[in-house]
Order: sequence, then C-alpha cells, then structure tokens
Amino acid sequence: MLKLASFFLALVLLAFTSFVNNQPEAGKTTASLPLTHNQLPPSAPQEIQSPPIPATLTFAGEKVPLEDADIRERLEKEILSNTFYHSKTLQIIKLANRWRGPIEKVMKENGLPSDFFYLAVAESALDENAVSSASAIGMWQFMASVAKEYDLEINSYVDMRRDPIAATKAASAYLTEMKGIFGSWTNAAAAYNRGKTGLSNALKEQKVSSYYDLYLNPETYRYVFRILAYKAIMEAPAKYGFVLEKDDLYAPFTFTEVTIDSTINDLPAFAQQKGTTYKMLKKLNPWLDINAKYMLYVPSGGSYTLKIPK
Repeated sequence: MLKLASFFLALVLLAFTSFVNNQPEAGKTTASLPLTHNQLPPSAPQEIQSPPIPATLTFAGEKVPLEDADIRERLEKEILSNTFYHSKTLQIIKLANRWRGPIEKVMKENGLPSDFFYLAVAESALDENAVSSASAIGMWQFMASVAKEYDLEINSYVDMRRDPIAATKAASAYLTEMKGIFGSWTNAAAAYNRGKTGLSNALKEQKVSSYYDLYLNPETYRYVFRILAYKAIMEAPAKYGFVLEKDDLYAPFTFTEVTIDSTINDLPAFAQQKGTTYKMLKKLNPWLDINAKYMLYVPSGGSYTLKIPK
C-alpha cells in the first residue's frame, strides 16, 4: 500500500513540474511569442516575415520624421498592405518600366520632383483609364472641374485626363501651385488628395504647419504614407520579395506622331490607312472618347496629335 501511494505521489509531482515549466513568462502570453524561422513546424503552409522599414526616407528631398513612432507605424501599415497585395504591386512594378521614363521627363521639364511619380502610382496604379467612384479619371485622377482649370480638354470626342502626358503636365502645374501655397512638397501631395481648402482649413484649425502633425480624414491620413510605401518598395523591390527579370517588365510604347487638323469620320479606316488597328490607335491614344462612334471631331483652326504604333 505504501509503495502504491509513493507511485501516485511521484506522478502528481511529475505533472506539476511539467505544468510549471510550460507556463509563459510573467507578463507574457503565448500569442506574444511568435515562432522563429527554426521553430516553424513542418506543416506550416508558409513563412511570413515582416517587411523592412527604411531607416531613413525622404519625399521630394524632404525628410520623413521616422523617429516619431506614429509616423513609423503609419508607414509600416502601408508597406505591409502593398507588400502583401502581390498581384497589384507586381503589375505596378511591371507597368512602371513603361511609364516612368516619359512621366518623369514631363515632370522634370515642369519643375516637379521625380518622387511624384509615386503619387500617380498611388492614385491609379498607373492605369490611364482608371475611373474612381467619384468620377475622377485617368492616371492622375482629375475631376472634370479641376481638369478644365488646368487646360485638360474634355468634350464629346476627347478626354485629355486619359492622356498620361497631358495629365502629367496638368498635375505638375497643380502641385507646383500647392507647393507655393503650403510651403512643402509633402503638404502639396496631401492637398492633391484633400484639396486646397480642406488642407488649409485643417492646418489652420489644428495650429500646425506640417502634414505629419495633422489628424485627418482616414483617406488623407493614409495618403502620403501610401506614396512613401510605393517609393520604398519600387526602389528596392527584391527587398520586399518582388523578383523580376528584365523580360518580365512591360516595354515602353514605340510610335510616331502625326498632326490631325481636320475631322476624322472613321477612325478604324484611318487606322488601317496608317498600317494599324483601331485597338492599337486607342491604346496609344486613350484620350479618344470611346463613345464618339469612331469619330474625332477637329474644330476649325484646331489640331490634335495622334500616336501611331511603329
């Protein structure tokens, strides 16, 4: 009987020791102790790592205050979102090879820093035909009223918001004006989303001078950080897991240009005369309105420049 009691006592002590040794440290829960690479079980479907956050970062030559924990966390949120949105970010990297050259050329000619290329990325994912729920159109997402203020023609036959080059010129003019009003390129970028009046009121009411010190509506609160996240990822895509060969990237369009100073009543026939198709004509000239029944009306004394694929 004594031996049996000793046996049960030993079992109880063994169970208690095992329970104590497997408890988490004081103040910690098991959820706060993620597994390291070497501890992943063989059945784990994937290994998900936190993407790198730049130690330093600038936008248009202006320092991003990453020493501020709030600023760093907001940047990390956008980097996480776009690093793991694989299909969209991968396509953007491919498209950037086509559009970065011509867009940055126009921005440079108009005095706009090259980092604003990433604003176009954030606005439209470099889709010249993008249309928002608020009816903003094109790669730079212009509303019709603002587009007309900056000389983007919109009528029944053309919509120059869809022309990446013309829209980049208009965006350059708008952003340069906002820089003059708000004193920094970062604030100018925020104004592109919030609007001149909206940003001006927020800065005045909150008694600050920098976007980074503002508490804003959710979209604008994230907006500049989405731009910064695309900059970080696209300047070093391999660091974020995007590994592409040169042949994976979309090639720039090659074309010649012709000046049209009279109305074209049949664009498909015109395309055939130029040795191409309406599809390719529309692809290189997305500003041609698809609802115009294959016609390009040219007013007296006016003209348009059409790109013709080589």
